Amino acid sequence: MVKKILRVVEVFAPASIANLGSGFDVFGLALSGPGDIISVEHNSAKGLRIKTITGDKGKLSKVPEENTATVALTAFLNAIGKPLSLDIRIHKKMPLGSGMGSSAASAVGAVYAANILYGSPMKKEELIRWAMEGERVASGVAHADNIAPSMLGGFTLVRSMDPLEVIQIPVPKQMYIALIHPNVIVKTSEARAVLPKKILLKSAVSQWANTAALIAGMYGNDISLVGRAMEDFVIEPARKSLIPYYDLVKEQTQLNGAAGCSISGAGPSIVSICNGLIIAKKVGEAMQAVFNKNKIKSNLYISPIDLKGVRILNKQ
Repeated sequence: MVKKILRVVEVFAPASIANLGSGFDVFGLALSGPGDIISVEHNSAKGLRIKTITGDKGKLSKVPEENTATVALTAFLNAIGKPLSLDIRIHKKMPLGSGMGSSAASAVGAVYAANILYGSPMKKEELIRWAMEGERVASGVAHADNIAPSMLGGFTLVRSMDPLEVIQIPVPKQMYIALIHPNVIVKTSEARAVLPKKILLKSAVSQWANTAALIAGMYGNDISLVGRAMEDFVIEPARKSLIPYYDLVKEQTQLNGAAGCSISGAGPSIVSICNGLIIAKKVGEAMQAVFNKNKIKSNLYISPIDLKGVRILNKQ
């Protein structure tokens, strides 16, 4: 049987949460619902072309050297020895600069779609390295904390960057996410600029204890432990001033039953881990009420964990 040569592949790459409080640059979690739809198609021209970008309110660049999707795609195509002759279409189903892995989803979707288009020469795990190159455009650093969960789904731990090693961790079945995105912009590069250059040994020890405890909670199906272990002694104190009413929102999550709460990625989104859908909805409404009261528009997402990661929507 002759294998069909594909002309176009369309995929969905989910949004993601990085850090989860105590796991700066190493923990990531895929969300169900928001994400990017990316299509990649052969063209007869020499060069990558971004044909359309929708859902971004005209804010993203179509210049291939400036977009995370095409930067990652260039790295991948060079790695497999294929020509840079593809058209890309991007539809954003999440806000930009949100702390929801928007730049990562574009890179993941583009690389995964191209891999399918060329007969899947690489496994999903191998694609992470090339998708990471897109993150250099967004933050100046090729990191995998958002890339890995968007690619693989579920909860991921980046144990090492060189050599790259990503470990998938089981997720409690009743775990739900309540995530609020206030309509303010916090650029990843700006959020990194406020990070401390040095930390106290006491703070480091507390952080290490929590990163280990969070993993124990995941394996032990203990959402309460996961929530307690989200306590962040390093990053949250430095970044929370970038997010209006952060302390008040976090207080409301605790009063309404959240297991834990922290900044989602670089912010300004705020994420709460909850035991079950009912609590997640209650927590989400409480978070949004704070922003409504202070006349800040926001988007609320109530989500189970996306266990699939990037996947095919259509191929021809």
